[in-house]
Amino acid sequence: MSEKKFTTAEERLKSQEPQCGFGIFEICCRNCSMGPCRISPFDDGPKKGVCGADEDVIVARNFLRKIAVGASAHSDHGRAVAETLIKVARKEAIGYEIKDEFKLIKLALEFGIDVKDKKIEEIALKVGEICLSQFGQQEGNLIFTKRAPVKRQRIWSDLEITPRGIDREVVESLHRTHMGTDQDFYNLMKQAQRCALSDGWGGSMVATDLQDVLFGTPEPILGRVNFGVLKDDYVNIIVHGHEPLLSEMIVVASEDPELINLAKQKGAKGINIGGICCTANEILMRHGIPIIGNFLNQEMAITTGAVEVMVVDVQCIMASLPEIASCFHTKIITTSEKTKIPGAIHVKFTEENALEKAKEIIKMAIENFENRKKENVIIPESQIDLVAGFSYESIYYILGGRFRASYRPLNDNIINGKIRGIAGVVGCNNPKVSHDEIHIKLVSKLIENDVLVLQTGCSAIACAKAGFLDSVKGLNYAGKGLREVCEAVGIPPVIHMGSCVDNSRILMAATCVVKEGGLGDDISELPAAGAAPEWMSEKALSIGQYFVSSGIFVVFGVTWPTLGSKNLTKYLFEDIEKEVGGKWAFESDPDKMAELILKHIDEKRRKLGIDKARERILYDMAMRRELE
Repeated sequence: MSEKKFTTAEERLKSQEPQCGFGIFEICCRNCSMGPCRISPFDDGPKKGVCGADEDVIVARNFLRKIAVGASAHSDHGRAVAETLIKVARKEAIGYEIKDEFKLIKLALEFGIDVKDKKIEEIALKVGEICLSQFGQQEGNLIFTKRAPVKRQRIWSDLEITPRGIDREVVESLHRTHMGTDQDFYNLMKQAQRCALSDGWGGSMVATDLQDVLFGTPEPILGRVNFGVLKDDYVNIIVHGHEPLLSEMIVVASEDPELINLAKQKGAKGINIGGICCTANEILMRHGIPIIGNFLNQEMAITTGAVEVMVVDVQCIMASLPEIASCFHTKIITTSEKTKIPGAIHVKFTEENALEKAKEIIKMAIENFENRKKENVIIPESQIDLVAGFSYESIYYILGGRFRASYRPLNDNIINGKIRGIAGVVGCNNPKVSHDEIHIKLVSKLIENDVLVLQTGCSAIACAKAGFLDSVKGLNYAGKGLREVCEAVGIPPVIHMGSCVDNSRILMAATCVVKEGGLGDDISELPAAGAAPEWMSEKALSIGQYFVSSGIFVVFGVTWPTLGSKNLTKYLFEDIEKEVGGKWAFESDPDKMAELILKHIDEKRRKLGIDKARERILYDMAMRRELE
């Protein structure tokens, strides 16, 4: 890219420096036209905005707005999947089908739907309608909050932060941050928690569960990752974004014999699909389709010169793509009405025309193959094996087998200390730090210290490239206890659980551990923590907040958006733990980040009384009588 004089995200970041200090500390407000206002960190500067809002209010409003945007992104994703299920049930979405009828029926029973003598389409319609109703619901609580441990539900109820309708929480968040409305940072944070919970236990959970119904619940599957998965003698198509509704149809259409024959007529050996970001994770988990890279790889993928089409849907798509593609033969295709980019080709995608449009896109890629210039093709050879596709349901089977599926072996090995604890390491890439470096250093340190790591999103892709998700090579990075358990079960020390919305799988896995018993009565009692080492998007803040509000200690790296308010930061880093059992932390150094997590896990082990090895005593009959 440097040779071709392209600007990368890192170079564009440098051109922005020094970035606005008021913006970094979130002590500026543009919520009305009396502003923009800013609070000065210096003694002689203004301490209040025109309306009288101080740094606590301004920073809290900015924080809440970010969470609302993040929650809206994941919730819109869930809404699209619910609408698709309804159309499938009505036979209006050609090409889609219900792949996991068992999970559909489980959901129906959970919702109180009578499934006796009902056709699967009838059940699907009712499930889809109930899930869709969660978005506009005005009264009561979100249905999936009942999945949480009873103690956790009580905490939410007592604090009055149990989420209601998903859309209602997002709208109320924006209303509260309108000029002249909520002026109390603590009250704003109550809404931040309610809004974030509507994402984790609402929109994201809807998306995850209904995608499993439509496309199949993931099971462990072998895949490959890195630029080497591109093929110089195939038509290369990249799918990028977050919603698998389109990418699933691209996969189906790519297997059409007519299109494969057309590709061969144009001089290619076939059609090769690779993914970037969370769309990549979705099709990897269900089809073994290889991953090219994560967020900061998207520009470089085009400069390999081997990509005929990059087709995108929503979220984390750089506006720079068409400009870079214009120097190659690559076509950038947008498909969502929510995402249009100047210079890209727009192909309007709907559930009703999905398969037709997928074939149209693949045909465009095939026709473009002959425009590829061989002298421009540079495909790095690097690629590595990984194992992905872990759902909380498949973990039941992996740990206990078909007839006694259980989380008991996991709980037992946490109790006996072979597994020190669990960490969810998720999130984005950020050009402010070396690409993937913080993810890799943190996860390396954790698994070395016998912490089982659960991952989603770009963080999972980063660690896959490092080899941690290889079920054989990954064991070389694990501590003795963790390695022993992983070898016995046949899993890597780092568990790939899906895309960004699939953080709801981690919530459910934590809930399963609690319900299995022996490690407390609530998620907050588990020796567990979360981290987003290189976060950059508003979705990450929403995810982090719903984990904190579910009782988890969460560490973010790179930067933190409330440092402009000492009172709000103290509340999020300390006081909130007294209410919900979880709290935030900020640490940019991966070694120190790991130390914070390990310290937290050890403290939870101490409180559970499992911090020291217990001597095993074989009781004889006389000793048993004494116990009685």
